[in-house]
Amino acid sequence: MSFLHPCLIIILLCSSLVTTNTLASPSLSRDVKQNAGLPDWVRLSVLHRTRYETLNNAFRKGTNGGDQVLTFRTQVSLEVLYNQFSIAAEMIDSRIALESIGTPVDNTMVNQTDLLQAYLAWKSESFFGTGLEAGIKFGRQTIDLGSRRFVAKNRFRNTINNFTGFHFLLSNLGKWQWRNFVVLPVSRLPNDQISIRKGVVEFDEESFKILLAGSFFSIQHLAFDSIAELYFLQLNENDTKSTLTKNRNLSTPGFRWYREPKSSQFDFEFEAALQTGSSYASKLAVNTTKLNHFAYFGHIAMGYSFNLAWHPRVLIQYDYASGDSDPDDDKNERLETLYGARRFEFGPTSLWGAFSRANINTPGVRLQFMPKRSLNIFIAHRAFWLAKKRDTWVGSGLRDKSGRSGHYIGQQLEARFRWEAIKESINLEIGWAHLFKGQFAKNAPGSPENKNDSDYFYTQIILSF
Repeated sequence: MSFLHPCLIIILLCSSLVTTNTLASPSLSRDVKQNAGLPDWVRLSVLHRTRYETLNNAFRKGTNGGDQVLTFRTQVSLEVLYNQFSIAAEMIDSRIALESIGTPVDNTMVNQTDLLQAYLAWKSESFFGTGLEAGIKFGRQTIDLGSRRFVAKNRFRNTINNFTGFHFLLSNLGKWQWRNFVVLPVSRLPNDQISIRKGVVEFDEESFKILLAGSFFSIQHLAFDSIAELYFLQLNENDTKSTLTKNRNLSTPGFRWYREPKSSQFDFEFEAALQTGSSYASKLAVNTTKLNHFAYFGHIAMGYSFNLAWHPRVLIQYDYASGDSDPDDDKNERLETLYGARRFEFGPTSLWGAFSRANINTPGVRLQFMPKRSLNIFIAHRAFWLAKKRDTWVGSGLRDKSGRSGHYIGQQLEARFRWEAIKESINLEIGWAHLFKGQFAKNAPGSPENKNDSDYFYTQIILSF
């Protein structure tokens, strides 16, 4: 497939800001700017992102050649405040253009004109006179939890996870925080390719057949000025009329211990989680055999921030997410990342999305620079092996049940440049990822005929006001 000339890309990015007929909605988790002329008790925010992406030399199962897509995400939020209460609503519209018949279009890219958040919130600075801060949120909402590896509000992806239910927070400011929630994950609709490609608009819905509950405790000012987190997540799901699932019944306890980066000092992060319960092998209707589920995950990172011009920081990382050792037994040992994000560790998603937190064994190194407060640059390199060679490389769909294609997927080199051109108003970003294909990526059954390395490039602009 031919790709757009760079000059045409720039023209499309600029013109789309005027011609794109999408709704908008801000993120209520960030500071919402006060629009001129509105009373103090009303907050209105608009956020729009346009991104052009191109992929050269496919790596996914059953694909060949390249691809391109133009994505639009627009958000509009309104919040009304009254004493300790607030009512908020946020709309989202996620669309794409320039897609081809081979583009992997799904509801992670497209979710037209829908309600992202709508909730009633209450906040107290002294809960029942205890001096503890408390907050309650009830309704449809987004959730960022801890490291965001298991529950997150998506930032790079064109659509965003959301949930409907109850969320309670209690904290002793600067010392500890305790969060508890019981929510119904919202299913983005439509969720079939035919309807999505036809532009069918269907209101997202939640169901009591899919439930997520969690408890999260964080304590600060430990040894080495560190922070520790303990969490427990419970997901119970069954098929609904509109959404097929893996019928997962999973318990995920975990912990995280970390030290935030500061100039002239080392920082670190350790996270580990177990996962037990039951699940099906896939969402396909033919899979009706319940498998015993036991999986685990570990993350280790060590960094150092130099007190030099450009504020360089070096970070060494290692991640392991278990895979399924035997496709023919009654066990499922592949980690489920639930509703987590992955872009911040494993590279861009969308057209790329080569790697996820499942069946991987991956060390890496990252260099970050800040030449100015408005400029943020990083270069990252990771090598990837399958945790279990008979399981799937999840990002590609490739699997060799015989194990003869080996463990080694390849290496990913990634770079990103982000510039806040106008503070809190215009952000520009350019990113690139290159996959040096290894034995498994080249030889697994169904791998692309073209064995050349894969390249991905994107450029985006974000407007907020």
